Amino acid sequence: MIGRLSGILLEKNPPQILLDVQGVAYEIDVPMSTFYNLPVLHEKVVLHTQLIVREDAHLLYGFGTSDERIAFRLLLKISGVGPKLALSVLSGLSLNDLADAVANKEAGRLVKIPGVGKKTAERLLLELQGKFTTSTAGAASSMAASSVSSDIVNALQALGYNEKEADWAAKQLAKEVGVSDGIRQALKLLSKA
Repeated sequence: MIGRLSGILLEKNPPQILLDVQGVAYEIDVPMSTFYNLPVLHEKVVLHTQLIVREDAHLLYGFGTSDERIAFRLLLKISGVGPKLALSVLSGLSLNDLADAVANKEAGRLVKIPGVGKKTAERLLLELQGKFTTSTAGAASSMAASSVSSDIVNALQALGYNEKEADWAAKQLAKEVGVSDGIRQALKLLSKA
């Protein structure tokens, strides 16, 4: 998994950039919120990244903040939302605006984003309810806890446990636990069950 890249910005072609990391150039799709905050060409850039592996491609998505990456991961967990739509949502609304829209159940704000119809907007509001708070710090910690928990569940499923077992084990863990410690603790719990 590629979690962070630091390199020289070679090209900017919205929504894609080309980043040179010690001689290897990565094509990275970024939301417009990140794109607008990029420096001029040939300057150093640090991006939080998410690698999506498909049968026909390995796609790399970059974000200016870890909060954006967490929000992207949350969006991907929603049925019917793929990487392009998640990127579009993050391009169309800032994290605070998205949190406000979710908290106030404002589907109208989401429908204005290209690719988001009425049904998708309603699904986004339903699935994201309670995962955002209006303050960015609150949203980050809430989303981070959700992301850690889902990473633990995914790891347990990759190790052969079914979804029910993995969910049960993840719910037994302390909220502030990290991914690697959480996996270790969950495996101990599951071995005793």
